[in-house]
Amino acid sequence: MGLYWEPCPGGARLLRLLGDTPCPAVPGTIEGLPVAELGPYCFADRPVRPGARRTGDDTHEITGNFVEEVTLPDTVQVLDSAAFYNCRRLRRVTLGPGVEGFGSDLFTNCRQLQTFRLRAAADAPTGLKKLLGAVSADITVELDGAQLFYPEYSEFLDENTPAHIFNHSIEGEGYRMRQCFTPGGAVDYAAFDASFAQACVGESEDKLCRLALGRLVQPFGLGDDARADYELYLTAHPEAAFRRAIDDRDEAALRLLVGLSLPTADAAVYCARVGWSAGAAVLLGRAKRAKKTYDFDDL
Repeated sequence: MGLYWEPCPGGARLLRLLGDTPCPAVPGTIEGLPVAELGPYCFADRPVRPGARRTGDDTHEITGNFVEEVTLPDTVQVLDSAAFYNCRRLRRVTLGPGVEGFGSDLFTNCRQLQTFRLRAAADAPTGLKKLLGAVSADITVELDGAQLFYPEYSEFLDENTPAHIFNHSIEGEGYRMRQCFTPGGAVDYAAFDASFAQACVGESEDKLCRLALGRLVQPFGLGDDARADYELYLTAHPEAAFRRAIDDRDEAALRLLVGLSLPTADAAVYCARVGWSAGAAVLLGRAKRAKKTYDFDDL
């Protein structure tokens, strides 16, 4: 792997990675300096600015539509503006708990981005609230012991023509859910779960099932009343719940739904249709077949 970089306060600023993998892991140090920042347009298909230092022999730039997943080290504290600009195939970003500085337009046109994975305890203070502010589309967040789904939201500016005043409006419960944090920066799970009732008014069955399954499969900080609400919703929408679990190839979610005594026949048919035999086995109550072994006494 090669890279372009420059010194910055606290260590090194990565300007570009070079290599042949679409799923790179950013190194923690460059020539003995901790990688503290991702520079502007780091993974964007843009020229590296003049004067950058270069390390390594690789020549292929890991940028734009080539990028699918990126893993950042715990040393990174700042993501500069447009670091992932136009990475249209980017699906997943993994980072540590210490990222606190976020530039603008970080994930502009990252239309396939699905998941943020934070290497942090479920109750740890992180920069997640600021990170979520950079993405208004559907996004799943994975923490150690918790999984949270944040639905899409939209912002509008409506002009009041006679007064020449713009009214700011927001649609979608995803915005409110992105505000559910303690003053110290940890996820406020009680507030997050309390937003589910309002989400049921405007969000789709699929999104609500994703939200409910994530909280029930990894129920960190989940109160009894919230658990009952999520289970009641899944029980009332079994087809959408099973389809979401099967499309995600999520055995834990599938076992949870089976544990709720939901009818499984149609879900088993759907499993067979999409070719997921492990899921069909769960639904039909069959354990995975163990490999048969032999010893000389059998001969």
